[in-house]
Amino acid sequence: MKHNQFIILVAICICFVTKSFSQRGNQRIQNGIGLMGGITKFDIVTNNFETQQGNGFLGGTAATVDIPFKWYNVGFGMQLSENHVNILGRPTSTSTESEYIDYKVFAVQIPLLMHVKVFSQYFNIDVGPMFQYNSKLELVDDSQEGYYINNYNNLTAEDIVNISQFNINGIVGASLGIRNFKLKAQYIYGFTNIFNKLEKQNLETSGGDSRFKGNQSQIFLGAAIMF
Repeated sequence: MKHNQFIILVAICICFVTKSFSQRGNQRIQNGIGLMGGITKFDIVTNNFETQQGNGFLGGTAATVDIPFKWYNVGFGMQLSENHVNILGRPTSTSTESEYIDYKVFAVQIPLLMHVKVFSQYFNIDVGPMFQYNSKLELVDDSQEGYYINNYNNLTAEDIVNISQFNINGIVGASLGIRNFKLKAQYIYGFTNIFNKLEKQNLETSGGDSRFKGNQSQIFLGAAIMF
């Protein structure tokens, strides 16, 4: 419930900022809203587990406030994503053969961006924070539920699904195109420890590090259509 209240609060603040910009001085402020989507590459940077980058997708709404005579615009939106990440494990605790365990994670993300005008409206550098509420890790193949995670003696694949669900990320990227259509590339990095919640679960960590730390890393390639 508190996460829903947070999202509502952010949305209200966004509306207030947009209204404030639109009333500023005698300049004509041009607002735009549109749809965006694309593919992702997702990973979790950690020393606890051996991970492999997975594929995913991202889509949602995007809005911009085009401010004339300024070196930047502002943008915001709400987007949904589904990503996969693979973590190395083994079928039994004594097995010498390893294979990757496929997890997926869903997320609702709210980016608040500054678009630096490099070449007017045609090429921008995008930078800013992103607020994220995500699901737990979900096993794609239920038969791997009892697999053991490499680097630990008795930690299972099911033990590590309860990750932190509220995270703050940073975005840096670029947008290229005309006013109504832009190609986008972004790198998204998690400032918060997505494994922080695992430390509160009294997990069996023999053979490995009892402190869990991981930061999500995501590459987005896509496009946006503005109306």
